Amino acid sequence: MGAWGIGHWIVVLVIVLLVFGTKRLGSVGKDLGDAVKGFKKGMQDDDKPSAQLPNDANRTDSTTSSTPSQSRDNEQNPR
Repeated sequence: MGAWGIGHWIVVLVIVLLVFGTKRLGSVGKDLGDAVKGFKKGMQDDDKPSAQLPNDANRTDSTTSSTPSQSRDNEQNPR
């Protein structure tokens, strides 16, 4: 008695179509599809930078290691 049958879902669909219209529902569906495609593309693009990460990490370490030594020189020899 409490279960929704196919007849109930058809009535709900007709009411939604009357309230929102077919054009608006079509544009919402298109936007949702574009969002899913963008998400999938972003997930595939995330794999590529992770392979380049160790090279970037080495560059960051070399620049940060030279900066503290310069600040130590300034602390030891104030001008």
